[in-house]
Amino acid sequence: MRNLVIGDIHEPVSHPAYLRFCEDMYVKYDCNHVTFIGDLTDWHAISFHAQNPESPGPKDEYELARVKISKWVFKFPKAVVCIGNHDERVIRLASSVNIPPALLRTYREIWKTPRWRWVHEFIMDDVFYFHGTGSAGIHPAYTAMTKRLMSVVQGHIHSAAGIKWRASPQRRTFGMDTGCGIDDQAVAFAYGRANPIRSIISVGLVIDGIPYHEVMPMARGERYHKSRFKHKR
Repeated sequence: MRNLVIGDIHEPVSHPAYLRFCEDMYVKYDCNHVTFIGDLTDWHAISFHAQNPESPGPKDEYELARVKISKWVFKFPKAVVCIGNHDERVIRLASSVNIPPALLRTYREIWKTPRWRWVHEFIMDDVFYFHGTGSAGIHPAYTAMTKRLMSVVQGHIHSAAGIKWRASPQRRTFGMDTGCGIDDQAVAFAYGRANPIRSIISVGLVIDGIPYHEVMPMARGERYHKSRFKHKR
């Protein structure tokens, strides 16, 4: 399998060039499978944390995110989605007021993704994929790999990106952090503007069980700089 692993996009606040970058990586590596590693939506408006007063309300955020996600569905009509902690905010909020999940619409129905399979985790080509909820540290995927005794791909930690290997006389395994696809200048991420460690905008790829990692060239003058895509949101 030739799997493109798309990082957290947190719609409606993904980087305006990230979709094009993911398309280009899909073609470059001749991929035949797509995985979204989780947090397709941000749901800032229903966060359990304090909201930014400049951010849209729940209905407006949903409509904005739905339009953005429809563009991903158009480009990648078939995919697997690892459900992230932000994706689950609707479920958590409903549970907090004693509404059972059976009374809620599915992710597939909410976001109109008929050919996307929403799961918490899955294994393909002996590699474990999950969002990474609960993970932390400098190399969270590597830590998860040592706990699961198998190769791991995860997202969740926006500043973690790349591949770290471990080998024994019998086996070679890796942990790959995908990075993410967010626009960290968006209002939803204002809480992190004073942090000197910024998000890594990148994707992961697993080609027949072998990992690759591609960082998006997004500095001024580079192919995916925001200024080249500001009218394509």
